[in-house]
Amino acid sequence: MMKNARKTWALGLVVLGAAMLPAAIPASAGAARNCAGASGIGDTYYPTYGNGGYDVSRYKLKVAYDPATDRLDGKATLLARSTQRLCSFNLDFVGMDLHRVKVDGERAGWSRTDHELTVVPRDDVKKNKAFRVTATYDGVPQEFAIPGTDLRTGFMATPEGATVAGQPEVAAGWYPVNDHPLDKASYAFDVTVPKGYEVVANGFLRGFKKKGKQVTWSWRANEPMASYLATIDIGHWDTTEGTHAGLPGYDAISSAITGGLRAQIEESRARQGEILDMLSNAFGPYPFKTVGMIVPNQDDLGFALETQTRPVYSKLFWLDNEGNPVNDDGVVVHELAHQWYGDDVAVGRWQDIWLNEGFATYAEWLWEEHIGGATPAETFRATYDSIPADDPFWQVVVADPGIEDLFGDSQYVRGAMTLQALRERVGDDAFFAIIRAWHASKSGGNGTTPQFIALAEQVSGQQLDDLFNAWLFTAGRPELPPAEAARARATTPDATWLNQVRQRLSVGRY
Repeated sequence: MMKNARKTWALGLVVLGAAMLPAAIPASAGAARNCAGASGIGDTYYPTYGNGGYDVSRYKLKVAYDPATDRLDGKATLLARSTQRLCSFNLDFVGMDLHRVKVDGERAGWSRTDHELTVVPRDDVKKNKAFRVTATYDGVPQEFAIPGTDLRTGFMATPEGATVAGQPEVAAGWYPVNDHPLDKASYAFDVTVPKGYEVVANGFLRGFKKKGKQVTWSWRANEPMASYLATIDIGHWDTTEGTHAGLPGYDAISSAITGGLRAQIEESRARQGEILDMLSNAFGPYPFKTVGMIVPNQDDLGFALETQTRPVYSKLFWLDNEGNPVNDDGVVVHELAHQWYGDDVAVGRWQDIWLNEGFATYAEWLWEEHIGGATPAETFRATYDSIPADDPFWQVVVADPGIEDLFGDSQYVRGAMTLQALRERVGDDAFFAIIRAWHASKSGGNGTTPQFIALAEQVSGQQLDDLFNAWLFTAGRPELPPAEAARARATTPDATWLNQVRQRLSVGRY
C-alpha cells in the first residue's frame, strides 16, 4: 500500500448485531466441550481477526449492489476444511444484516458481537472434513480507517459506484470471512449491478450477463490470496485488454478522468511491462497469471493498494499539491512489487508489515536507478542524512511498531533502508540471492521477521544480529560503520535529491 496524505476523510464505526435460531446451541456450550474454533487466529495486534479450527479454500461471493442506495444483497459460500472437531466456529463479519447461515445445507444457529459471527452447526463438523458454509445478508457495507490515519477505506461508496480497498480491514465489512493473511483462498465473484455500471475485480473476467435492467459480471481469481486483497470496483470504466511483459493484462481507468491527468496515468499504465521486467530481474518470475490496474475517479481515496493481480490506485498520485498533473510511475512500481512481497508472500502477523512495505519501497529505489536517477545506495544516504537523529521517524521500532504506527513512514522508508544496509553488508550477489530465496521459499504462503533474518544468515553465511537489531529492533538512528560513513559523504547526491526525499516524506507519498 502507498498512502497519499493530501486528502483524507474522517470515519466512525457503528457495528452491532445479534441473532440466534431458537433451536441453536449456545456458543458457550462449544467452549465447555472444548470443540469450539478459536475466535482469533493468534495475531497479537488484532486478536479477533481470523479464526481457528478450519481453513478456507474458496469463497464464492454472489452480491448485488445498487449505487443509488449503497445497498448490497449478498450470498457468501465458503468451502473449508476443519483442522479440529467443530461444534462451533467463528467468522469475521462487521455491520450489515445477517439472515441465514447453513452448514452443508442444514440451517445452523448463529450469534454475533461487534466483529465475530459464531456459527453452531446442527451436527459437529469432524476433524479434517471438507464442509460448506453459506450465509445470506444485506445492508450497507462497512467502511473503516487505516490505523494511525483518518484515511477512508473499506467498501467505499463513490459518486460513480464503489471502490473496495483497505488494509488491514476491508473484507469483513462486506462478506463473512476468515479475515487474516494466514488463511488465503481463491475467489469467485458474481456481481450484479444496474445496467450501465461495470465491475472490475481480481483475476480474470469470465463474462457478463444482462437480465432486464441489471448486469451480472463474473470474475474468477483462482490463485489463493489474503482476504484484504479481494476487490470489486463498480463504476464507468475505460478498459484496456492486452499484455504487460507477456502477461494477460486488464486495465480499468474511470472514463471521467480526462485531460492531462488522464495522459499521465496512461503513461504509467503503458510502462507496466517495463516495470514488471525490472522487478522480475530483481525478484524472480512474476507470481501470478494476470496483471493490471484500477484507477477510480474518487477524490477522497487517499492511498493505493496491492489488490492481487490488479492494484487499485488513487488518481491523486498523478497530481501535485496544486492539482497539476505529474508523472508518478513510482506508485505503480510500489504496488506491482507487492505482488511478490505482500501478496504472494504475505505477512504471517501484522506487526511484520515492513516485509511488505520495505520491499515495495526498495523497489522504487531500484526503479529510480533503472531510469537513470540515484542508485539505492545514494537514496539510502540521502534519506539518512535528511532526517535528523532526533526526528520521531527514528523512534519507531520497525519490527514491532504498534498498531498506530503500523503504516507510518518508518515501515516504508526505514524498512527499505534495512534492505540497503543488508545489501551493503553482504554484497550484491548474496543480497539478491536472499530476496529471491525469500520469495521462492515462501511463495503462496506467509513469512515473519525472524524467518527472514534466519534466511538472510543462511544464504549469506554471515551472523547478522547486530545489523537487524540496529535497524529493526532498536529505536534511534543507527550508526553507520566508519567506512560506510565515509562513502556516504562521497556519494550523497546534491540538494535537489535531498529536497525530493523530504518532499515525499512530508506529503506521505510513501
